[in-house]
Amino acid sequence: MSVSTELLAILACPSADHAPLRLETSGSGEELVCTSCLSRFPVTDGIPVLLADEAVPGPRGLGVPAADEPAGQSATDEPPGTTP
Repeated sequence: MSVSTELLAILACPSADHAPLRLETSGSGEELVCTSCLSRFPVTDGIPVLLADEAVPGPRGLGVPAADEPAGQSATDEPPGTTP
């Protein structure tokens, strides 16, 4: 039993950023994967299990974006138009 397209369209990662999820199939069955943090959530009998305790955290952890920030920017950069 697969996750319906309609349900997948409204599901989001349970972390604070609430990024969309995509459906993937692995050796252990279906999983929902966060498009931001890459955390993986199991699908059991067609039911998504979006519990942090059941998740396999992404490479940097649950809710932490897996990709680096855009080139030329970091959390410590000054906003444009300001002088340090």
